[in-house]
Amino acid sequence: MRRIAAIDWMRGIVMILMTLDHASGFFNDGRLFTDSILLYESGTILAADQFLTRWVTHLSAPTFVFLSGTAIAISAFHRCTQGMSQAGIDRDLLIRGAFIAMLDLVLLSFFAGKMIIQVLYAIGISMMLMVLLRRLGCRALLISALVLLLGGETLTMWLLAPNGDVPFWLALTLASTFGESPTVLYPLIPWLGMMMLGWVLGEWIMIQRQNLGLISRQLLIGGLFALLCFVIIRYFDGYGNMFMTLEGNSLVQWLHVSKYPPSLAYTTLELGIMAIILSLLIRLEPIFGVRKNGPVLVFGQTALFFYLAHFAVLGVLSLVLSRGGLEQAYLVAIIALILLYPICRIYRMFKWRYPKSLLRFM
Repeated sequence: MRRIAAIDWMRGIVMILMTLDHASGFFNDGRLFTDSILLYESGTILAADQFLTRWVTHLSAPTFVFLSGTAIAISAFHRCTQGMSQAGIDRDLLIRGAFIAMLDLVLLSFFAGKMIIQVLYAIGISMMLMVLLRRLGCRALLISALVLLLGGETLTMWLLAPNGDVPFWLALTLASTFGESPTVLYPLIPWLGMMMLGWVLGEWIMIQRQNLGLISRQLLIGGLFALLCFVIIRYFDGYGNMFMTLEGNSLVQWLHVSKYPPSLAYTTLELGIMAIILSLLIRLEPIFGVRKNGPVLVFGQTALFFYLAHFAVLGVLSLVLSRGGLEQAYLVAIIALILLYPICRIYRMFKWRYPKSLLRFM
């Protein structure tokens, strides 16, 4: 089966959005970071331009995690058909997952100057757990993922005191903590649920690989249903909001949901938007064709490398460009993407040329 460009496009889109968010963090003095009851003070004025710039980038992490699950499911299927043993597939998942998690725990923490646990920790540990979880089968995995995403907030809200300290074990599993060290942004369990859903999609794509039109329709229906759930959750303004309740009926307030840890409102909104966009991209792929070196495709096909490289590029740019307002963040994001494009193309060339090298883990 040929590679599905729509999946790479989707990843490329969120890599671009992520670059904007992190450029804002490096260069935007007015950047908002209020995506948790642990960060937000009730009554804070949320400037629409700053808020919406931050909000559009919320799509990045859920898509990154979800499609990581989809990609490893598709990869496992192909390796199985090529004769690789289940033990070999497990070994690769364990090694790749451990490598990705260690990038957060060692490399990025070193450059941050403190222990900081981010999305690569959630992806890496989730990938390692998929060695066992993938044996549940598609239906049981789907049900288990929904239980984690729908019910996990019950346990989190019971254990998490909005104004209290977050124990390290809770931060690693369910909540988040923003102390000096460690900082835990991505607790494992809610993000594991998203990867499990992504694996289910990957298996379903393999089952229906001759009928991507059906996959597109199912993604559209699923995305619309998820958005309906988001509206219901926000309207009733209770469970599913992770303490981030409405403070008015403005669009900004409706979209002001908890990412740290991810509330059910956040999860249904972001995965719903992702599913609808992915559905449209699958439809558009045969119409417009695939440009091998299109920037969005290149970024999507080198997503993990891009993630690491964009921090380095933004760090270098911070040495020569000053901080400013929102306009500076957009300008720097554009410059960073221009610089990253040839770097990612070169990396992709080497990765494809040497498919059995260590580059396969990136």
